[in-house]
Amino acid sequence: MSPFPKLRILARRVALATFILGAAGLAAAPAQAQAQRVQTPYAKPKVLFDMYLDHPDKMATALYWVRSFVNPLTEAPYSFFDEDMKIIVLLHGTEIVTVARKNEARYAEVVQRMRYYAERGVKFRVCGLALADYGYTPEELQPFVEVAPSAMTELVHWQNQGYALVMPQVVDKKLSIEAIR
Repeated sequence: MSPFPKLRILARRVALATFILGAAGLAAAPAQAQAQRVQTPYAKPKVLFDMYLDHPDKMATALYWVRSFVNPLTEAPYSFFDEDMKIIVLLHGTEIVTVARKNEARYAEVVQRMRYYAERGVKFRVCGLALADYGYTPEELQPFVEVAPSAMTELVHWQNQGYALVMPQVVDKKLSIEAIR
């Protein structure tokens, strides 16, 4: 016997009433034929992307998170200018090697995309502690990179300044979109 006999009886009565009302044409209005697009009233967006990746090759995918933030805001109906948005990308994992000048050929596409965003006002910051752990100096990095004392202090500081924290999740895809549709 179910521990909730009254609940089971109530569920049967609701199902029966729904069936009767539906047959009589009195059921709730049918759902809309398609999803509705909304235009959220975004204003003065400030975001801190916290990059802490387990493999530098994942930086290319992580940068799509930046694109997914920037593109909708710079296109109609929002049409924000670059100066309307404040964006910081904080690097403190294996992705640090992508901004080392000696690795530019290996990560050419990633560096080109970061350079493009930097020219549009996106700040790229590297954790000074992690930089030392990787054996690099500020002089060895791309010129669009700024070195912060610590990723942890940067995370706290910018959140205290009202920046939203976004932590890109880059997973290894096991299935294609076509396979799961």
